[in-house]
Amino acid sequence: MDELLKVVGSINSYLSDYVLITLLVGAGVYFSIRTKFVQVRCFGEGLRKAFGNFSLHGKNSKNGLSSFQALATAVAAQVGTGNIVGASGAILVGGPGAIFWMWLIAFFGMATIYAEAVLAQNTRIQDADGVFHGGPVYYIKKAYPNAFGKFLAVFFAVALTISLGFMGCMVQANSIGETCRNAFNVPTWVVGLIIASVATFIFIGGIKRIASVTEKLVPLMAIIYLVGGLIILAIRIEYLPQTFGLIFKYAFSPDALIGGSFGYALKAAISQGVKRGLFSNEAGMGSTPHAHAAAHVAKPHDQGVVAMVGVFVDTAVVLTMTALIVISTLYTGNGVLANATGANYAEILAASGLTKTNLVQHAVASVSSENIGNIFVAVSLFFFAFSTIISWNYFGKINFEYLFGRKAVMVYSILAVLSIFCGTLMKNDLVWELQDMFNQLMVLPNILALLALSQLVIKAAKKQK
Repeated sequence: MDELLKVVGSINSYLSDYVLITLLVGAGVYFSIRTKFVQVRCFGEGLRKAFGNFSLHGKNSKNGLSSFQALATAVAAQVGTGNIVGASGAILVGGPGAIFWMWLIAFFGMATIYAEAVLAQNTRIQDADGVFHGGPVYYIKKAYPNAFGKFLAVFFAVALTISLGFMGCMVQANSIGETCRNAFNVPTWVVGLIIASVATFIFIGGIKRIASVTEKLVPLMAIIYLVGGLIILAIRIEYLPQTFGLIFKYAFSPDALIGGSFGYALKAAISQGVKRGLFSNEAGMGSTPHAHAAAHVAKPHDQGVVAMVGVFVDTAVVLTMTALIVISTLYTGNGVLANATGANYAEILAASGLTKTNLVQHAVASVSSENIGNIFVAVSLFFFAFSTIISWNYFGKINFEYLFGRKAVMVYSILAVLSIFCGTLMKNDLVWELQDMFNQLMVLPNILALLALSQLVIKAAKKQK
């Protein structure tokens, strides 16, 4: 496993440092310009369409989901361990400045996810039960109606099935297992059995049961995390100006904290922001279009603007709350990293035992107690990660069915449930690196298709009558 970890880590470094930055930032900037910054001029419209008829008991349409249910299913996928563990890892490796780059990738990512949702609506199909579903495999084949397109679609479907259906569930379950063990001293295998059992019950009900769960779970988990976070920030309110200052300072001079040359430190900050930003908001990755394709709306633009709200909630609200909690408690005032410099940063990290898995727990504990910190993070991460598991399972199911047919779905379901259980037993670093690799491989065919069909996106983004 150690040798495999080195190989996968090398692949990820190349992808995140060069390929991913070019594709995600390039696509985000391109769609922002060509749609006349749809994420700015249509943001209010997206909020109104997403929450205008908000209900915890929304009714499915005969052939799909309500717009809010589709958004809730997408946000359930987006708000997961990336918002706690992923953001923490980005801060530890790239410094507080990595959060700035997460914000930037999310801003441009809102235009990218608009394009994904519009194309998912444009190319969705209706199954034998009359329910609409779609995703990148369908708009990839529309973009390239030849052997190359078929290859890209299969490549994407395989990468997504492995990434989200199997490895993704392992990552989420792994994080739940570790935090529950720290908070409640429950063996990780017991946690794995509980998660797998509850998830199986939800999976059996299909997309409508998943949507029914996520529309209730997403608002609840957001309220719990935000209320807890606001209490912590109220305690550290005098350090909030310094907290924001550190984010902007270390975005452009990270070498002052994490050490090494300026070029090395800046690359670490940017690549961590992009990589963890992708894992968090999933814009450009091709996952959430599966949820938005199922929405019953008048026109593709309507779900496109709703999809943008998902990226905003994920990054500007939930992920930012994590960043403020960590930086205001650990990097300011009497925080353990407040006086760290490039010369001693790594040494202090090693001595304090801080890791991406326990960073938020330490942050909360520093203003309360160890038990409160462990419980708060365990409860929050359980909701975040579990909601992601059930949404990702649905996304993987669509692609597995595309690859092997409807009769093979039972095989997929069995493998997915086993992955959830096994994830609680695996080594954390390897699970994360494998998840990162397949996430990044998904981006390649997805972005190629988005660019090829950009005229459909631009047309949809024009002022609606």
